[in-house]
Amino acid sequence: VPQVQPRAEELSELYRELSQHPGLSAACLGPDLTTQYGGKYCSLYTEWSQRDLARAENIKFCRQYLIFHDGASIVYSGPAGTCSEIKDELLSRESPSGTLKAVLCKVPGKGKEKEKQFLEVWDQNRKVKSIDLTALDKHGSVYDDDQFGCLAWSHSETHLLYVAEKKRPKAESFFESKAPELGTSDEDTGHPKKEDAPVKGEKFVYYEDWGETLSTRSVPVLCVLDIEGNSISVLEGVPEHLSPGQAFWSPEDTGVVFVGWWHEPFRLGLRHCTNRRSALFYVDLTGGRCELLSEDTRAVWSPRLSPDGCRIIYLENNVLGPHQQCSRLRMYDWYTKHTSTVLEAVPRQARGAFPGIYCGALPGMCWAADSRRILLDTAQRSQQEVFVVDTATGTTTSLTADAPQGSWSVLTIDRDLLVARFSTPSCPPMLKVAVLPTAGHEAQTQWICLQDAPPVPGITWGIRTLQPPPEQENPQYRGLDFDAILMRPSEGPTAQKPPLVVMPHGGPHSVFTAGWMLYPAALCRVGFAVLLVNYRGSLGFGQDNVASLPGNVGTQDVHDVQLCVERVLQEETLDASRVALVGGSHGGFLACHLIGQFPDTYHACVVRNPVVNIASMVATTDIPDWCLTETGLPYKPDALPDPAQWTEMLHKSPMRYVDQVRAPVLLMLGEDDRRVPPKQGLEYYRALKARGVPTRLLWYPGNNHALAGVEAEADGFMNMALWLLKHLQ
Repeated sequence: VPQVQPRAEELSELYRELSQHPGLSAACLGPDLTTQYGGKYCSLYTEWSQRDLARAENIKFCRQYLIFHDGASIVYSGPAGTCSEIKDELLSRESPSGTLKAVLCKVPGKGKEKEKQFLEVWDQNRKVKSIDLTALDKHGSVYDDDQFGCLAWSHSETHLLYVAEKKRPKAESFFESKAPELGTSDEDTGHPKKEDAPVKGEKFVYYEDWGETLSTRSVPVLCVLDIEGNSISVLEGVPEHLSPGQAFWSPEDTGVVFVGWWHEPFRLGLRHCTNRRSALFYVDLTGGRCELLSEDTRAVWSPRLSPDGCRIIYLENNVLGPHQQCSRLRMYDWYTKHTSTVLEAVPRQARGAFPGIYCGALPGMCWAADSRRILLDTAQRSQQEVFVVDTATGTTTSLTADAPQGSWSVLTIDRDLLVARFSTPSCPPMLKVAVLPTAGHEAQTQWICLQDAPPVPGITWGIRTLQPPPEQENPQYRGLDFDAILMRPSEGPTAQKPPLVVMPHGGPHSVFTAGWMLYPAALCRVGFAVLLVNYRGSLGFGQDNVASLPGNVGTQDVHDVQLCVERVLQEETLDASRVALVGGSHGGFLACHLIGQFPDTYHACVVRNPVVNIASMVATTDIPDWCLTETGLPYKPDALPDPAQWTEMLHKSPMRYVDQVRAPVLLMLGEDDRRVPPKQGLEYYRALKARGVPTRLLWYPGNNHALAGVEAEADGFMNMALWLLKHLQ
């Protein structure tokens, strides 16, 4: 059997080459202009991100394009100049007319000064405002995340709305005494002003936060900048028990619409958790009156106002239960105050039919010019497709059904010009544009490639569907199937009979869609076949598929992966004596289960921040509800530890099978992981060491659950590839 033995230098060169492919993150269309011959054109501004291994950071850059169109089709499109790096820019937003641009940027402090945040307004060729938000001291840091953060222009283009951390009172210990700082004393008494006087005994007060990747987010407030008056005000009227975010101006600029998340009795992790109690609210600017616009017993997010200012579309889930579900699409009519359901959750995905909505957010601009149709992308089994939804009738049409197979995402739509991203497992992201056809003709959408990405040679891939055998059917949800994406090397010494790396996804309620993924592509280029398994419980297959897994983790998902592995080893020319597992989070949970439950199948294992003991995780994670839900138990915030529940959690955990493990295990842990704290991986490491199983642990400071820091990601790939090559000899 040909051996796979590229040296570390070759591996690093391969990784360097593949990691240079940029990702496409955002797009914005400028206003339509008319040429002297009557033709229409507009500019397209795009933002990309790329790993810079030398600087050990992700860099952002922008590139502009020109699109000439006649309203029905694109006549010509092409780049306008080269790309340029974007530095220190946290948020940016063009005004509705396209003549102004707001930018939130960070400026390094001089000497011992802290980093500052500035809010800038740019005219077409100059900066007209630069406001030092840090010096104004009306609030803490501005939120630049996509969970709460926003930067919204009023329709009149005179005000800007954003979200920031609430200003905290200065605090000191009981024994601290300082002379009052200059300029902070009251003119009449000479004593420090009450609002500036430090509060004694508050120095070490604990502030809750919103968990993984949101550890600096505690108490968000809505803030408004009056551009002409250079003044900032923190909006009043938001109820104390709510954390506001995802805000925008109401029609006529009379107030602000926002999503409010309940944070009583305490905050739970919010990242990737679309099941947290939240609702849509309106706060009046003049009286501070706050009005509930949606039901207050659900989870809502991604509100988007129609171009005519009449309707707000948003996504809705049930509270608690699986963190990601098949969502409902709801619509609130601003003038009739009536809420309707545009699309319900889809119980079963019929082949070729609309699969339901499984997306973390709607595109920032998602409405067609008719204020009736919206655009969204969602998982359709193991692909991602773009759909147009008629909000009046609830009909859905795929815009990508006849386009190449892979993963499609909507970046923006404006005046029915549609901008999207497309990639496949062997082709990095490319930029596509189209004109949205008139209602009823959407299936005729013609996509044009504006920025190509050459396919990566040496990789073939395909999607296969599997049906569990009768004894592995879920009695509550019979007849469910699942998918897997198999990538194979098509050249090199192992192409005829490659070793196999099995990768189940995390979540567990997420999905591998057939798009560009750096690690699988790189492993394939090294000479491994890679099997990406979308076991039952994955998104994109209907809500029944999602609901089938809670209470069955450690069995149903494990058996699905094992069935898939045995099936491809039978049906494909693969080396069954060299099979390994790679997985992160719940994928790590499955990998650790599989090497314990099926020790004869697997000969090496690499896990990143794995769940190994649900019982010990429940008290330390930012999502304790996950531990109970996936074990099949109800979650209550006031519930006390229960021995029977702990037994059930341990029973479903990989730690139960550690005595059977023989495959060498490489663990990669993020020191700052709040989701699956690194104590989980350490627990497994010690158990393996005590049993004489070859194991190695990599500890990444400054990295959280995703291990997505450029240095950690690169080092992780190198160690993973070398570990697999060493132990699959």
